Amino acid sequence: MTSLPVTQARSKLYQLLDEAAESHEPIKITGKRSNAILVSEDDWRSIQETLYLISIPGMRDSIRRGMAEPLDKTSTNPGW
Repeated sequence: MTSLPVTQARSKLYQLLDEAAESHEPIKITGKRSNAILVSEDDWRSIQETLYLISIPGMRDSIRRGMAEPLDKTSTNPGW
């Protein structure tokens, strides 16, 4: 993870926004009072969606079972 002081981040903000969006890698910004992590909006939304899905009881196990199932054994009709 790239890490840089807030003074450098301030002068390179647009470049850092582009870098976070293109690389999908978080950027750590350090300051005297606190630190922060810069992530792209798409990555933030993905993180939020993942947290939501794993908060649903049984969803994590259901996803794992689905990932372990061979593709030729899956149904073309999900039954929803």
